[in-house]
Amino acid sequence: MAGADGVEETRRAIDAVWRIEAPRLIAGLARMVRDVGLAEDLAQDALVAALETWPASGIPDRPGAWLMTTARRRGIDQLRRRDLLDRKHGELGRDADARREAAVEELEAALDDPVGDDLLRLIFTACHPVLSTESRVALTLRMVGGLTTAEIARAYLVPEPTMAQRIVRAKRALSDAAVPFEVPRGAELAARVASVLEVVYLIFNEGYLASAGEDLLRPALCDDALRLGRILAELAPGEPEVHGLLALMEIQASRTAARTGAHGEPVLLLDQDRSRWDPLLIRRGLAALARAEALGGARGPYALQAAIAACHARARAADETDWPRIAALYAELARVTPSPVVELNRAVAVGMADGPEAGLRLVDALAGEAALAGYHLLPAVRGDLLERLGRGPDARAEFERAAALTANAREKTLLLGRAAACAGAQS
Repeated sequence: MAGADGVEETRRAIDAVWRIEAPRLIAGLARMVRDVGLAEDLAQDALVAALETWPASGIPDRPGAWLMTTARRRGIDQLRRRDLLDRKHGELGRDADARREAAVEELEAALDDPVGDDLLRLIFTACHPVLSTESRVALTLRMVGGLTTAEIARAYLVPEPTMAQRIVRAKRALSDAAVPFEVPRGAELAARVASVLEVVYLIFNEGYLASAGEDLLRPALCDDALRLGRILAELAPGEPEVHGLLALMEIQASRTAARTGAHGEPVLLLDQDRSRWDPLLIRRGLAALARAEALGGARGPYALQAAIAACHARARAADETDWPRIAALYAELARVTPSPVVELNRAVAVGMADGPEAGLRLVDALAGEAALAGYHLLPAVRGDLLERLGRGPDARAEFERAAALTANAREKTLLLGRAAACAGAQS
């Protein structure tokens, strides 16, 4: 039994090593073979070898180097086997033969090379605009986040085969489009950075407020996004919006423990026990925000949102919140990135700073926005403002409409509870 326990403990250790090393392993291999699909296959081969070898031999002192060396050698063997097969079938011309040999030589020469900025190249490749947004998210979690296909499928509430096909199609699309494994330069860099940050923030948002399912939060996705954001901040220290996004995620994540009650029910921001907010994450977030501002990025979209989050983080109690500053920051954000959702958030801030009537006027001006037609937070915000104005029946109808629009069970329960409270106040 002790032997079986030891094997199981080693397997758990291998899993932990894989989570840490897989992104850099795949990145290093992708630079050499110029194909992220083949790179992942080679990395998986190395993992299988570790599962077969390490339980008996023990985990090596440098497990990442062991995995990389094993994967590279298997890549060399695979290229040579293909070369031999092609020769036998007479399908390989002199030019192709030379290219094959050059690839083998590059792999051999790279056995002891440092990783360099391969991980940054992998992130830009996984988030390439040739892929759909959902494919970019899935591939980033798989390649850079180190998640299994099953874990990604569970996080996004889709069947595992569906997610597996999505990832396979994404890798094939990158190969078919001959997407270069490189960090873009010049004018293209800014657009591609925006794509990368969008993917990371989408992952975070799905963890921060699940779009569907029984749970309000999916903390593991928030953790994955934070890890990706911290990696980006190390790899691209001069990009202000990278620090702005990291600041935003750190500060928002600091509230996690206070956002749900004992039974998983949502707790609204103004009702949260702020002693449960994580001070370390707040300090990290404020430091990242200061870094973004020092780099001249104070008016970047993520930095502005981080500045709004910082206003909440600095308030020791809900009634100390600087709502006029928040409203002003949302107005600036609306100028930088015009959006009905930003305007809705501005309406909330104005409603807190100048009173519910002022907020309601802004919300009612958004009633015809097509982008908000099925957005449950529009009637939820309107219901809150109406409730504060003492218009219980109207507020109840808005909360019920919001509950019908959300696919998250916890949010639905909260909204129906608020609707019932409005009805009770009138009886």
